[in-house]
Amino acid sequence: MEPSSVAPAAAPVVPAGGPAAPPPGNHPVQSRSRLKRLSLWLIASCLVACACVFGYRLLFVKTPVRYATASVERGDVETTVVAAGVVQPINYVDVGAQTSGKLKLLKVKRGDEVTKNQVLAEIDPVLAATALTSASAALENVTSQRSIKQAQLVLAGLQRVRNDTMYAHQLISANDRDITRAAYDVALADAASLSAQMREAAAAVKTGRANLGYTTITAPMAGEVVSVSLLEGQTLNANQQAPNILRIGDIDTVTVWAQVSEADIVRVKPGQEVYFTILGDSLRWDGTVRQILPTPELINNVVFYDVLFDIPNLERELKIQMTAQVFIVLARATGVLLIPAAAVGNAGEGAETTVRVLKDDGSVEKRAITIGIRSEISAEVRTGLNEKERVVIGEIAAQGGATSSALSTRKGP
Repeated sequence: MEPSSVAPAAAPVVPAGGPAAPPPGNHPVQSRSRLKRLSLWLIASCLVACACVFGYRLLFVKTPVRYATASVERGDVETTVVAAGVVQPINYVDVGAQTSGKLKLLKVKRGDEVTKNQVLAEIDPVLAATALTSASAALENVTSQRSIKQAQLVLAGLQRVRNDTMYAHQLISANDRDITRAAYDVALADAASLSAQMREAAAAVKTGRANLGYTTITAPMAGEVVSVSLLEGQTLNANQQAPNILRIGDIDTVTVWAQVSEADIVRVKPGQEVYFTILGDSLRWDGTVRQILPTPELINNVVFYDVLFDIPNLERELKIQMTAQVFIVLARATGVLLIPAAAVGNAGEGAETTVRVLKDDGSVEKRAITIGIRSEISAEVRTGLNEKERVVIGEIAAQGGATSSALSTRKGP
């Protein structure tokens, strides 16, 4: 009898209603294979679908454009030349020493108000007084010598007259007459020489008195002491150069020295309006260009010219050496239509250019306009635009950020 284990090797019986079931031993492997094929098919299908959608949107769907716009408004605009300046007194004088000696007393300090002829400082007068005494003594000596020579001159004159008379009566020889005449001429020359020496000694005395007076230093003008160069106790040597002790300035009116580059100086003229501000204060001071100095100054290889204008300063709000931000007005327009300068690019005054105007329906229209005065921020529109219309100054991303009242965004087609 055959073993029963051979029976399963026979062909399986196929049921009438469908295909035969897989053998129980192969079922897990075939299931994993089918799941893998199914996953790959699904991934491929998704990629194809995404590519189709992206391609469709790229080819047929137009992304909305968001525009940065600005409203056409009425306002004021000006063209300026900007420069840096420094505040200086309109008039000032350096007070120095005209005689040598020790600075004995300094009666003022920086910031003091002084009047004309007010005593400012004193130099030790010992040297000047000694020099004056010596000059006076020399004058007295020469004066005495001159008196002696004048007396001798009178005697020589009498002798000459007498000898001339005697010679006329042939009472003396011609030699005696000539001797008296020579004596008179010598006495006359000596008297003249001493007269000159006396004038020289008198001049020395006058100089000595002046030097003694110079030891008291007074104010040559009214104003404010803006700087002090020397201190009490310092020795002054005025033989080579007069040392400056202090400076007095009239700051009731100050002068602003503005440095304008050579590229802008050709547009600056005397009489133009100018204004400036100082650091730490928004207050504006207005003036008029008074003078353009002809001599340039080279700073970091750039040529600058000094432009001067005066500002009243009765309240002393402006101090010496303050830094000023200066604006020289070249042209100005008030109550005109304005748009941002960014909307017209580099178009200058009087130029015709084209801007984009955003209409109420979101469409953009190109418009020809004429530019007037422009600054770094705004430009005047003379023709082509109406008030409250909106001009396009740029495009922004779809997620555009916040905008200000002067700059807004609208979605275009």
